[in-house]
Amino acid sequence: MSSVPNREPNEKNSSSTHEENPWVEGFKTIGLSIILALGIRTFVAEARYIPSGSMLPTLEIDDRLIIDKLGYRFTEPQRGDVVVFNPTDELRKQYKDAFIKRIIGLPGETVEVRDGQVFVNGEPLQENYIAEEPQYNWGPDTVPEDSYLVLGDNRNNSYDSHYWGFVPRDHIIGRAIVRFWPLNRVGGVDPEPLYPTSPMEK
Repeated sequence: MSSVPNREPNEKNSSSTHEENPWVEGFKTIGLSIILALGIRTFVAEARYIPSGSMLPTLEIDDRLIIDKLGYRFTEPQRGDVVVFNPTDELRKQYKDAFIKRIIGLPGETVEVRDGQVFVNGEPLQENYIAEEPQYNWGPDTVPEDSYLVLGDNRNNSYDSHYWGFVPRDHIIGRAIVRFWPLNRVGGVDPEPLYPTSPMEK
């Protein structure tokens, strides 16, 4: 067991004579807080707001969300995840802001939209979150490797993959996990289970 060094009662610790200037301490604290905040926002999580109705009824305009940026470093995106992603090369010609949509097609899957329903590898996808059945036909098309097909829950009012193509894996920023505003809608983004009767999940 370590012992406390012997010291006479009137002996002063030389280090105690050099107190930090309170302004310096303040700047250090502020600087550290900024560094931590930037680090968390860059690598762990960040807040986002919803600017449009493309994800209705799941997400409403001006909803505030927490985006998990760390999870996809350890797991791959899954069908049903609501993700935020940077514009694709094609989209970047017109848009700079990130998009938010739902992952529907995974790498290697064949997706088709017809008769008011989405089909994945020929099987209908039972969706309990869309505003209304899609009033368009698309595909069939196969999702490229390391890419995802994304659609808005407001199918007929969403500028998504059925217009401009697939989202590369490295464009995905993170997954929406929690809504923190407005207060009467605080909580998880999606109901559970997401696909209660989907043959794709059996």
